[in-house]
This record gives sequence, structure tokens and C-alpha cells, in this order.
Amino acid sequence: MDIRAPDQRYNPYCIFSREQWAALRNEMPMTLEPGEFSQLRSIYDHLDLKEVEDIYLPLSRLLSIHVDATQRLYYAQRQFLGVRDRKVPYIIGIAGSASVGKSTTARVLQALLARWSPRPKVDLVTTDGFLHPKAVLEREGLMQKKGFPESYDRARLLSFLSEIKAGRSPVRAPVYSHVTYDIIPDRWVEVDRPDILIVEGINVLQTGRLPRDGKAVPVVSDFFDFSVYIDADEPVLRQWYIKRFLALRDTAFHDPQSYFRRYALLSDDEAIATALAIWERTNLANLRDNILPTRPRATLILTKGADHAIERVALRRL
Repeated sequence: MDIRAPDQRYNPYCIFSREQWAALRNEMPMTLEPGEFSQLRSIYDHLDLKEVEDIYLPLSRLLSIHVDATQRLYYAQRQFLGVRDRKVPYIIGIAGSASVGKSTTARVLQALLARWSPRPKVDLVTTDGFLHPKAVLEREGLMQKKGFPESYDRARLLSFLSEIKAGRSPVRAPVYSHVTYDIIPDRWVEVDRPDILIVEGINVLQTGRLPRDGKAVPVVSDFFDFSVYIDADEPVLRQWYIKRFLALRDTAFHDPQSYFRRYALLSDDEAIATALAIWERTNLANLRDNILPTRPRATLILTKGADHAIERVALRRL
């Protein structure tokens, strides 16, 4: 099956329709139970079991091939060099705009990959934990740019990934609360030598400015073995963001500890106007300036339609 159109001759990606990609499942059995799946899915996402069967089972199959090939190359190189260094995790990055469904994708992939023989250990961290604390963002005037590259403790995130790739264990990642909108003091997620680590965050494919002196400037994606970008058109993302804001207004915003509690009693019109203002001021600006430009750096691009279903898959050629 050759899916390359003439005008894609120099395209670095192979483009698959949903039907073509689903066929790559190759009768792989569904390993998630309906009840388990509902726990993985966010209440704001519309992912269903059909989407898992058509998109994520083939993707987990592809990832298992990549992981196996990387491990075999690792052992061959170790034998060639005559060294006995520790095996390091295979790291998968997941990027995309706010409200696009990154968290659910990360959790579903974690569950699917953990069921591959011989049952690899699969950990998941989000880069939210590496945001600067709220006090720092307020002091630096960055609260309106939360999620922009400058709002992250880049040195801490790079140190975390460097220790993971060096085979150190355990390595701790800070925990972020979407209720208080801040880092939780003295709370950690421990990553203890997983076979696979999934790193999810809006700007994980971001690059840094290259220095003129040629010195090494590490970026987060330097530590990735495979990366996924979840894509959707701007008007679709805006609508999803507004719907999620309305759902949160009726649920999480009512928590007494919620940073957004002031929005809990807004009318529908007021909530929509507020969500739209936040979207345009922060999320749309971040998407255009920082997130979308990183899309061509991904190994795989999943493009969603307005109904949340993935319509097209683009896989970077080897």
C-alpha cells in the first residue's frame, strides 16, 4: 500500500488516513477493560474504545517495535564498546496545545504499553510539575504567561531528564495541583528505572536559541527517543477550551481551594467571555508563538477533527 501522493515526494512524513492507520493494528487484541478505560479518560475528553482500537493500538504496536529495536541496538553497542553501563529508559514525549487531549493520550499509551510482553515498567510525568511556583511567576510578572517556555524551571527539568537518562534511581519530579494552580510543597513523583518514560507537556518539543560559540545547549527533546504531537485547528481548540472551562466552572472551580473559585458563579455568557479572553491572551498566543512551530519536530503527528476523532496520522520517515 503506497499512500504517498506525488506532491508529497519530499515530505519527511508518511501520511495515513484513519482507515489506513487502523489497518496497522493487525488483529492486536484490546487489552483495556471498559471500566479501566473510563478511569484513564478525563471527563473533558471524548475518547472512546473505538478510538483506542483504530489509533492507539496501532501506535502502541509501533512503539513496541521502536523500543525493542532501541534495546537491541543498546546491547549491541555495549558489547562493541566493552562497557557495562546501566540500561536507560526509552523516553516518549507528548506535545500539543492546551485542551487538545494530551493527558488522556499519555495515560492510555501508558496503560497499553505496560501490557506488552514482557510487561515493561512504564512511568508517566507531566511538565506541569516543573513550572515555577506561583510566587515566582507573580514576582517575575509571568502569571499571564503560564505555560510559555519562560514559565518553566528549565534547569530543573533538564536535570531530571539527565538523571533519568544516566540510569540514576530513584529520580523525583515535583507535583502540580490544577486546583491550587501551584506546585504542591514537599510532594514528589518518584521515577525508579522504568523501561519506558512518557513525558507530557505543551512545550516539550521547544528548542532553545543556538549560541554563537557552538557550546552545547540541551533542550528537553534531546532526551526523547520518540515524540507525538497532537494537532487540531485553532477554532476547534478554542471551542474545546471554552467547553472545558464551562465544565470546570460547574465542578472543580467550586472547590474552596480552587485558584479559579471566583469563576464558579459566572453565568454562561460571562463564563464564555472569560474563557475566550483567557484563551486569546494566553493559550492562543502560546500556541502560535511556541507550540505550533514545534509540530514539524515530532516523530508522529495525530490530527483531530472537530468531533475529537483523529482523522489523519503523519509518521516521520526513517
